[in-house]
Amino acid sequence: MDHSYPYIASLTREPFLFYEMRSTAKLMVEGNSDDAIVKEIVEQNLFQYPTEKSITRMAKACIKRLHALEDDSLVAAIASQPTDVAKQICLYALMKKSRLVWEFMLTVIGEKYRLRDTSFGKIDLNTFFIRLQEQNDTVASWSDSTITKLKQIIARVLVETEYLDNLKADHLNPVWLHPILENAIRSNGDTAVLPAFNCFV
Repeated sequence: MDHSYPYIASLTREPFLFYEMRSTAKLMVEGNSDDAIVKEIVEQNLFQYPTEKSITRMAKACIKRLHALEDDSLVAAIASQPTDVAKQICLYALMKKSRLVWEFMLTVIGEKYRLRDTSFGKIDLNTFFIRLQEQNDTVASWSDSTITKLKQIIARVLVETEYLDNLKADHLNPVWLHPILENAIRSNGDTAVLPAFNCFV
C-alpha cells in the first residue's frame, strides 16, 4: 500500500456501505462499465437514498472501493458469498481505499491480536487519533467533530465485521480469515495486512 497518499476524512460521508457494495459488485460482475453501473443504480434507486446526487456519489465510492481490490474474484465474492465472507472482503476493500482504516486495523487491531490482548475500548480509538494528530498535519487540522465521527464509524465497522459484539463491547472477538480472502491477499502480495485479520502464518 502506498503510504505517501494523504489521510482523508471521506469516511465520514462514505462509511462501510455493505448493502451498497454488494449491489454494486453484482452489477460489476455482470460486466457493466462503471458509467453503466452508476446509471443503473440511480435509475433503479438501488440504494434507496432520498436524492439522486447522494446515490451517484455513493455509487462512485463503491466502484472505487471495488476497483481498489484489483481482484475480480473478490468482487465476485462480495456479490455472491455469504454475508460474513462478503463483509470481511468489504473491510479489506475499505482498508485498501482508506489509509486511516488500514493503519488502524494494522497498528491497533493487528497489534492486539499479535499480543493476544483482547481488551478493547474507547481509549484505543482515542490513542490512535491522538498519535496521528501529533504525527500528521492533515489529521491535526481536522475538527473535533470530524474526529468524533471517524471514531464512531470505525467502531461501527468493527461491529459490522464482528470484531466487536456491539458498540459497548470491551473485548475483541477472535476473527477468522476466510480462505477466499486469505488466498487473494497472499497471491496479491499483500501479506502485511494479515495481522488485521488475526492471521500470523
